[in-house]
Amino acid sequence: MKIAVIGGAGVRTVIFINGLLDRYRKLNIDEVVLYDIEEEKQNIIEKLCCHVVNRRKEKLKVRAVNSPVEAIRGADYVVTTLRVGGDHSRVVDETIALDLGLIGQETTGAGGFSMAVRTIPVLLEYCEMIKQYAPDAWIFNFTNPSGLVTQALRSAGYRKVIGICDAPSSTKFRMAKKLGVAEEELYVEFFGLNHLSWIRSVKRKGEEILPLLLADDGFLKGVQEFSVFDPELLRMIGFLPNEYLYYYYYREKALKNILESGTARGKTIEAVNQQMMGELKHMDIDADPEGALQIFLYYMQIRENSYMSIESGASKRPLQDKGKLEIPDGMGYAGVMLDCIEGLQSEEGRYLVLSVENHGSIPGLEENDVIEATCHVSKKGIIPVKVKEVPESCYLLIRTIKMYEKLTVEAIRTKSKETAVKGLMQHPLVNSYSLAKALVEKYAGAYEEGKHE
Repeated sequence: MKIAVIGGAGVRTVIFINGLLDRYRKLNIDEVVLYDIEEEKQNIIEKLCCHVVNRRKEKLKVRAVNSPVEAIRGADYVVTTLRVGGDHSRVVDETIALDLGLIGQETTGAGGFSMAVRTIPVLLEYCEMIKQYAPDAWIFNFTNPSGLVTQALRSAGYRKVIGICDAPSSTKFRMAKKLGVAEEELYVEFFGLNHLSWIRSVKRKGEEILPLLLADDGFLKGVQEFSVFDPELLRMIGFLPNEYLYYYYYREKALKNILESGTARGKTIEAVNQQMMGELKHMDIDADPEGALQIFLYYMQIRENSYMSIESGASKRPLQDKGKLEIPDGMGYAGVMLDCIEGLQSEEGRYLVLSVENHGSIPGLEENDVIEATCHVSKKGIIPVKVKEVPESCYLLIRTIKMYEKLTVEAIRTKSKETAVKGLMQHPLVNSYSLAKALVEKYAGAYEEGKHE
């Protein structure tokens, strides 16, 4: 079976391939084909991916092509992981928002709006290619803002699209590690939207332990995702939060920390990627593939260590030296995708957190609203768990962001600035007509005639 990766030059592709190696045989996957418009970068990533396969003496075939049709044709699964406009577009998106006194984060903040405007039309073109050249393929969307993008693709009629985010699985991984139990022993139930979700149930061997975890400051401070929140806040909510809720619960602190740091996440990522690629471009990867991989892992370590550190003001973790680095624990995006594939092939099925259509899971939302929730995945299909009751505070935030997402999708479809302004007005991190109008005009001006593409 064949996997096509559209956006294959992304740095996460190397970790994605490593994740595949543990299970590709079981799922009869024998080939991964990479495609990206950045050919030089793709060539480097391809060599690193092949080395990751070779160092483990596996037989998974990885190759890069220069045609999207060649990558897609005959694929059983397609991964979409694009950054339209490149790393610098994220810097532009965040800077414009910050200049207006707003958080510009690319999934939760105003930057996510701009990224969606650039990205969704391109992804719709790829979906048409998939419809023509791989009509039975499942599409796993990793492209940010994942929930909004998945909503757009599903609304456009592409039924076999699943939104993938590794934040919930990474959270469960670290929860199990802190508790000293195997991941399989924990049932962790999420509900909400992508990067706007809560854990409403944690069961160990069938016993509900969420109240115990909420009462345990050591646990809350010992899990990365929860450590940025005050324990009192979490006990007040009664749920464990997705860490991106920090932007809503600590909006002024996040903005203050970003402004005082003199930079934003996008600039950090751009600098790290430039340094990484600068080193890799000037070495003979064929002659020293392990040395190249160590350079890659060193810069990925810097990238991961900076995660949420600017916004939360948290201290960065110490760095390990090159030469001693292993590919990170956990399966990441690849693990979620493979779990989904395995689930779809099984009678018993398994529980996974995915972005799918609501279908009655969260009361009050429409059937085709894309949510992020724990789903039972089996040969019978993908069925999100039923959330019988949602606290009003969570429900209002979900409804508000979903309205923003749907208006943004409509604005992109109709190319309407007025609808775009309506959407941004609804966003809790904007919440102003004048700011929404300024954002739309400034983003339109920044990208007209391909200034930053």
